Amino acid sequence: MIARYTRPEMGVIWSEKHKYECWLEVELAAVEALAESGEVPLDAAKSLRANAGFELDRIQDIEREVRHDVIAFTTAVAERMKARGAAEASRWLHYGLTSNDVVDTAQALQIKNASAIIAAGLDQLSGALRTLAFAHKHTIQIGRTHGMHAEPITFGLKAALWWDEFARQRTRFAAAAEEMRVGKISGAVGTFARIGPEAEEKICARLGLKAAPITSQVLSRDLHANYVATLAGIGSSLDKIALEIRHLQRTEVREAEEPFAAGQKGSSAMPHKRNPVTCEQISGLARVVRANAQAAFENVALWHERDISHSSVERIILPDSTILIDYLLSKTVWLITGLVVNIERMRRNLDSTKGLVFSGQLLLDLAAAGMLREDAYRLVQAHAMQAWQNDGDFRHAVQQDTDISRYLSPAELSATFSIERQLKNVDAIFERVFSRHPSG
Repeated sequence: MIARYTRPEMGVIWSEKHKYECWLEVELAAVEALAESGEVPLDAAKSLRANAGFELDRIQDIEREVRHDVIAFTTAVAERMKARGAAEASRWLHYGLTSNDVVDTAQALQIKNASAIIAAGLDQLSGALRTLAFAHKHTIQIGRTHGMHAEPITFGLKAALWWDEFARQRTRFAAAAEEMRVGKISGAVGTFARIGPEAEEKICARLGLKAAPITSQVLSRDLHANYVATLAGIGSSLDKIALEIRHLQRTEVREAEEPFAAGQKGSSAMPHKRNPVTCEQISGLARVVRANAQAAFENVALWHERDISHSSVERIILPDSTILIDYLLSKTVWLITGLVVNIERMRRNLDSTKGLVFSGQLLLDLAAAGMLREDAYRLVQAHAMQAWQNDGDFRHAVQQDTDISRYLSPAELSATFSIERQLKNVDAIFERVFSRHPSG
């Protein structure tokens, strides 16, 4: 992933240097576990722990010759051991292991570390959404369906809906991350021909991982596909928030907008522009993560006990997807905590159709008062279409209609057009939503 979208902490996890550090940690955990069971000399394990290391440039030089990154890595480590006078111990490095014992298990370590950062970002966003929801619990806004005015809501309900969605995303991600917290030291075809299951469990435990119940030469890639798909789901939910704010920031709406810093410029040609560039960036980058999910699913089917078609793909999609989700979570937290909410504009937009959005309540009230529903619908729709086409005052026209006044008194009509009546259950909705995850 390019530096523009890479936050430092996540970037370190996926650096070449850290990848080889994880490989080395797997190698050392293996030799130490084998030393405990007497399969490797204890002194050799101690010497490897004290002296093993590598130079990144040297690994890259060797790989250019041998065209095998794991061999390049083990050769560079052996050279370091020799330079420190511990060449004898280096013969126990990579003992009984195949390349993917190291690569897959080390990759699980990287994913575990990346997942911790993403989980913290999800927690931050959840807190920001909760704060926004309660701050605007009773901020009246028009709800829209098909982009058109529907009935009154509150902006707090909109934010609560986002919070509820991310409560599910947090649960899904925790499960996917935990499922990925597995390693494998089961050998070339998964039969433990060199190292036994008990040793594998000890090695994985040293690394903070679980041993996969069964593998081929590699961990089954349905695990990785599910993980990336979960990231794609998170990206889609972030896109949902960003898209909504983009719509609310349109000139004709102007109910909410992303922060606009002092000195910021929106257009090289039009000085008046305040474009939702961060929201658009969130929506755009979410597409990349969703596309990566397709590649992850393509990786599930491999030839027999393993081929290498998944490897090149994962060098791209695992770093890129985790890096992007970390970046997008950070951007969305910034967006939500600094969101400009135009309360007055929300009310003005709701009132702009002069009562038209209460047509559904009027229909119900007339039916409840004794008018046949079909007759009530025709009557209310006629007034609604007249008001829509001529920019008329729907409420005034309804109040003057004698066919309506025969069924509804002025007081009853006043209740028909009551926003408080429409929003009487906001508190109950909040209680139902936020009581599910009280600490979230």
